[in-house]
Amino acid sequence: MKLEITLAVPAQLLVLIGGGEFSFGETREIDEFLLRSMPANRRTVAFIPAASGSAEYATHLGAYFKQIDPSVETVNVPIYRVRDSRRQKNLNHLHSAGMIYVGGGVTNNLLAALHETIGDIEMRDAAANGTVIAGIGAGAACFGTHARDMHGVTTALPALGWLEATVVDTSFEPENDTVLRRLMSLPGTQLGLGIPAGTAVAVRANGETEILGGGNVAAFRKS
Repeated sequence: MKLEITLAVPAQLLVLIGGGEFSFGETREIDEFLLRSMPANRRTVAFIPAASGSAEYATHLGAYFKQIDPSVETVNVPIYRVRDSRRQKNLNHLHSAGMIYVGGGVTNNLLAALHETIGDIEMRDAAANGTVIAGIGAGAACFGTHARDMHGVTTALPALGWLEATVVDTSFEPENDTVLRRLMSLPGTQLGLGIPAGTAVAVRANGETEILGGGNVAAFRKS
């Protein structure tokens, strides 16, 4: 059965990557797809480091992307806390990018900086205007309605909510589905996605999906 996912925002292309080390080639197929999908007249990647707190992440990712496509430039957008997502310079970077890439790290950090902020609104506007949106690891997990609290204080945190009634668990291993089951127990959740490392789900505006990379995506629906 073909996987269909309902987007709660008018994004043209949202790519959720389960994880993997780009420096070891673990996400190469996915990354080539991302760069091919960027608008031809917008070849800048805006990298959001909020989950990891590392500006060097963007430098290394940018050098790697340039090996694949020399026309691509990568800019670190220094959003680490709520006030950063209000800065016009950061919003301008998001607005003009051909791809916004949300890096991995800790869900709590990312959501503390972006949840219900003008930065998230700018990302949504960019997505509707054809900007490719990609998230990896914790970054990908935060596009559901809720995400795992990686500090372990609660079961889950309210997330960005780009996916309707859907939760996401990344670096998913079928033999250890406890996190995904807990997320699916939340009221209003209808679909749970388990995305392993080296694998991605590309979601288009009409809900059609494409699985990228070498793994199998787990999809659980409530009856």
